[in-house]
Amino acid sequence: MTARQLADLIDTYAPALVLFARQWCAAPEDVVQDAFCKLASQAAVPDDPVAWLYRVTRNAAIDTGKAERRRSRREAVVARSVRWFDESAIDGLDAGAAVAALEDLPADEREVIVARLWGGMTLAQIAVVTVCSVSTAHRRYEAGLAALRERLGVICPKT
Repeated sequence: MTARQLADLIDTYAPALVLFARQWCAAPEDVVQDAFCKLASQAAVPDDPVAWLYRVTRNAAIDTGKAERRRSRREAVVARSVRWFDESAIDGLDAGAAVAALEDLPADEREVIVARLWGGMTLAQIAVVTVCSVSTAHRRYEAGLAALRERLGVICPKT
């Protein structure tokens, strides 16, 4: 296929192909562009290039639409509020308040607390992960716990 023939096909059919692909996906222009790129890279010109373009566009638009819906579902799940606590597992814990208090902590303190309490990591391991000294990891852990106790109104039992 010559460059002129390809240009004529683009000028004549691209707008209709975009409209056609829009039935199945949110990015029809990308699908149509890919179809024309595939046509240009064909070793032999299809017998009916227009029908070929519609078929390739249709298949790609359907696949793209499926991928968009899967991605949208995954993003919706991730966007939901994170459940940090299983409320039934900890007596007297107001999970909403605990999550809010945890989210209000500075990132470095929250990181250490989550790694220590949920990850079961030692302070030495946390120091390696966060690229700080063990004493800094300990200081962040203690400061974060103190802030959580204050925010939640929890008194630490004497040992």
